[in-house]
Amino acid sequence: MIKFTLRIPEELHARLTVQAATDRRSLNSELLHLLEVALTAVSPETPDRLDGDTAT
Repeated sequence: MIKFTLRIPEELHARLTVQAATDRRSLNSELLHLLEVALTAVSPETPDRLDGDTAT
C-alpha cells in the first residue's frame, strides 16, 4: 500500500468526515470507496493517459 499526503480544504474534509461516519467507515476507507466508485463510472472511451494523449 502506498502512503502519501493529500491537502484538501477544511470544508471538504468536514464533508468527507460526516459521510464516512454516516457510512460507518474510516475516513481512509471512505476515500478509497469514493475513488473506486468514481473510477468505475469512467466510460471505456476515456483515455488511460492523464494528459489525454491517445497515441500509442
